[in-house]
Amino acid sequence: MGLKQAGWARFDAEPATLDWAAAAVPAARAALGDPAFADMHQCEGTWFVGLDALPNDAAGRVGGGPALSGTAMRAAKAFGGWPDLHLAQVSVTFPGYPRPRAGETEGGFRYRLKRDAAHVDGVLGVGSPKRRFVSEPHRWILGIGLAGSDPRAAPLTVWEGSHTIMQHTFRRALEGVEAPENVDVTEAYVATRAQCFELCKRVPVPLQTGEAALLHPMTLHGVAPWEQGEGARMTAYFRPPAVSIADWLKA
Repeated sequence: MGLKQAGWARFDAEPATLDWAAAAVPAARAALGDPAFADMHQCEGTWFVGLDALPNDAAGRVGGGPALSGTAMRAAKAFGGWPDLHLAQVSVTFPGYPRPRAGETEGGFRYRLKRDAAHVDGVLGVGSPKRRFVSEPHRWILGIGLAGSDPRAAPLTVWEGSHTIMQHTFRRALEGVEAPENVDVTEAYVATRAQCFELCKRVPVPLQTGEAALLHPMTLHGVAPWEQGEGARMTAYFRPPAVSIADWLKA
């Protein structure tokens, strides 16, 4: 199955992505010790969230390295366009992940442990009790492996085919609505997420250096617990914003 059917696709490492990773890794490692990102160390030190931690330019260049290019990038451009890139997330997991995140409830930690904290990006929770809204719709999600070789070292996980189920739910809730960003989708989202767990296959997607994964923006995905391996698993993620929620619904 390809991206359209499965909701995700994996791409082998190639010279373009290996060269890009070689330039990105030193900057990614530097971010781990940067005081500006001290609050990004979560889950009792087993996860560096790393939002906007990679100092890349709009073409993806890090330092004197190459622009981001290759097969996965061409696929992303064909799927949802290729805008100027934001600063990438540098997500790093360590042995022992997950531990409870600061402020996380017992139920939230159980969900992280048992369901990989699976989510659809951009459907954000606000307030207490938490209510969810489509606040940051994306064109696509692109992950590129920077470090980590053991497939059981907290890999990305996806629920294959979940994007079609999620898309049906979000279209039903938001299509034709004047201000879709203000629609509370909590109940619909939680119910559909449970349906995806029942109907869709959970697939681990470990990424070695230079390998890439491209996800449909509504694919349910998360990070598995660390089972085996040494060092750290490091992945760079790009999630360029969609033009609008209306465009996101058409992805």
